[in-house]
Amino acid sequence: MSLNLQSVWNRVRVGRIRILWLVLGAMLLVSVVPLGLYHRQVLHLSQGKLTDNERVDQADLTRSLSQEIQFFESNLTQQLMSERQILTLTGLIDNVEDPVSEPKVTRLLENFVDSNRTTFIYLTAVGRSGKGTSASQGNFRAEQDPFVAKALQRAFVTCMQSQQLNVVKFRSDPLALAPNNRPAFVIAVPLRDSGDQFTGMLAAVVSLDTILHRLQEASVRGRTVFVVDHYGHIVAHPDTKNFVPGADASGNSLVTQVTALPQELRNTETVRFTEKEKNHTVEMIGTYSTFPEVNWAVIAERSLNEARSDAGMDDLNRQALAFVSFVVLAAIGLGYFFAVGISGPIRGLADSTRAISRGEFHQRSPVRGATEISELAENFNKMAGDIEEYIERLKEAAEENRELFIGSIRMLAAAIDEKDPYTRGHSGRVAKYSTLVGQELGLSPEALDTLRISALLHDVGKIGVEDRVLKKPGALTAEEFELMKQHTIKGANIMRPVSQLKDMLPGIELHHEHMDGRGYPYGLQGPQIPMMARIIGVADTLDAMTTNRPYQSAMDIDYALERIKTLKNTKFDAEVVNALESTINTGKLRLSAVEVQV
Repeated sequence: MSLNLQSVWNRVRVGRIRILWLVLGAMLLVSVVPLGLYHRQVLHLSQGKLTDNERVDQADLTRSLSQEIQFFESNLTQQLMSERQILTLTGLIDNVEDPVSEPKVTRLLENFVDSNRTTFIYLTAVGRSGKGTSASQGNFRAEQDPFVAKALQRAFVTCMQSQQLNVVKFRSDPLALAPNNRPAFVIAVPLRDSGDQFTGMLAAVVSLDTILHRLQEASVRGRTVFVVDHYGHIVAHPDTKNFVPGADASGNSLVTQVTALPQELRNTETVRFTEKEKNHTVEMIGTYSTFPEVNWAVIAERSLNEARSDAGMDDLNRQALAFVSFVVLAAIGLGYFFAVGISGPIRGLADSTRAISRGEFHQRSPVRGATEISELAENFNKMAGDIEEYIERLKEAAEENRELFIGSIRMLAAAIDEKDPYTRGHSGRVAKYSTLVGQELGLSPEALDTLRISALLHDVGKIGVEDRVLKKPGALTAEEFELMKQHTIKGANIMRPVSQLKDMLPGIELHHEHMDGRGYPYGLQGPQIPMMARIIGVADTLDAMTTNRPYQSAMDIDYALERIKTLKNTKFDAEVVNALESTINTGKLRLSAVEVQV
């Protein structure tokens, strides 16, 4: 028994605690999850109840307002018909435009407007010819507002054709009156004599200020209540600055649903939808109530966030989150000591893993922590050692393969050069000059390596050129030159099956292309020629000019450079020639009488 206790104490003392105790500490932290889920469920139920309450409130509000507006419109019609009855009883209805009757008609209209100042802004009685008299509040003039004038004209035409159209009254589309976009509309009834013949029209411009005031009272705590007609036009909106009466509101989801309903349908429906607001989506709840008697609909909408805030959901949520946060912090405090025992060794393993991924194979992980983690660290260190040893062997093999590959390239280049005693060492020198120029141009090490191998192999196609042409001591005939020019294509074709040399093919195939397009084999121009081929072309020419050939003696390097500089932008790339000049002037490139090894 004492031995077991001693063993446990030794493990604790060196930090090798069993993972069981660490799991128990993690479970303490996990115990907070049920509390969080309970809080979430309570919030979900509360939000559902809130949504139901908002749906009921909106439905009651829109129904109530639709009944109020319907009664308001019906009362207007009754008042206008009562005024028409007065004209009938006074005998003025037969000819309201008669100059003799005009003062009496005007007085009746003024009395009517004065007694209904909150509703009727303007009242007019016109005869068959469209002329008559009118009364208005303040300085309002119907003829000065083109929309009102147009609505009155439509009213007159409709009243004149009322028998054929079987209409009792006319009501215009919503209007916006200056200067504050006050909502209004035109309502009119035809005038008829005892023989039921059309004698004129009684029309009024009706203010919807009463309705607007009612909508403003209902639009509180983030809720917006407004009225639209069946065609999706604003009738009245509490925000008259941004929602002008008569404006198209069919972009609103609820308005779109209203316009899709049959005009004769009376319906109240609540829906949830989303709206875009300042590049983010807002979840909304809205209700519409239609009343076909007026062919309008009352719409109420509110964002769910506003509804939740108004109901105190945010405070409830904050309090619950504060409690949950306290419990979480307490659990974290208790679990911290357990977590330290497992996180430290794991971090050590993670650091060692990252080091190995960076190529630092000498990295080892400290062996500490729980028993299982310590065993994992020991196995990891053994694995890291095996990987380090294996990588070293791979590096050695890769270096041997590379040396073998480069050696094969050199031997192949030397074999090609040996076909012609005048070109011995030519490929090696071209590779050296090309590499120096590439370094001057700032090419990457990878690009320089590709350039050097391509330059070594640039004349590999001469294997396929007949010796009588290749070794001819004098100038070539046109036919022989055509055969010689084929060495670029032949060289590329020889090397193309070797996948490792695919990046070197442009230098082999295109080093005789000229910037002005007069080179071969394809007559490429300027940007069409790869930089590798441009560099090899200049290096090839430099070596040809500075070595003895059957058709010329070796030139001085400075003289050869001047000759090459005269061919800038025609045969050679100016940037490459400038780089060549820089390497010569700085002494990096010197001619040697012995064969250059690259």
